[in-house]
Amino acid sequence: MTETDLAAPLPLPPQLLAELQARYADPPRAYHDFSHVREVLAHYTDVAAGPGWTQPREPYLALLYHDAIYDSGRRDNEARSAEFARAAIARWLPDAGIDVERVVALIQMTARHGHWSGKTLDRDAALFLDCDMAILAADPARFDAYDRAIAQEYRGKLPAWMFRHYRRRFLRGLLGAPRIFQSDWFHDRCDAAARANLRRCLGAGRNPLQASAGR
Repeated sequence: MTETDLAAPLPLPPQLLAELQARYADPPRAYHDFSHVREVLAHYTDVAAGPGWTQPREPYLALLYHDAIYDSGRRDNEARSAEFARAAIARWLPDAGIDVERVVALIQMTARHGHWSGKTLDRDAALFLDCDMAILAADPARFDAYDRAIAQEYRGKLPAWMFRHYRRRFLRGLLGAPRIFQSDWFHDRCDAAARANLRRCLGAGRNPLQASAGR
């Protein structure tokens, strides 16, 4: 894998990529692995070709690192991933002129998916968060695969009743929100499909072990 494969807006040392892939594989994950990174970076590339990024490197690195540390059920994954990104940038990209605090802040924002208002976010932050949430607007088969994968990550971490409770509360909150996506660009492209998936999921009465507690 090279930075070209990931449409990187800056040169990425091979050691950085090797370290990052190893981090995303530990512990083994069903959804929040490096395939997820590739998926969100595809949305990053779509934004770059569409409305564009104001500061393209910082959102890119934030997406690259945003789930680097992930242990389902923990509440500090985002904070730990942000600090991992900070250390990695200092180690591998010390002279690249990266706004490290911006990268850290963006990663930490992902802890509050479903609680943001586009009015409180700058343009790049809204687009960044929406890249991570775009899975909600995937075709039904892909959405269902995501849902099952999240469930696999949480299996054994939460009691079934608690899993179902938090999952349905999260999905109902998204569906009831005026905006699922914070940027106009993602809202126009993805809102209808995301709401259709959420309605279908909430109306299916799924077994709690076939649903996720969060994104």
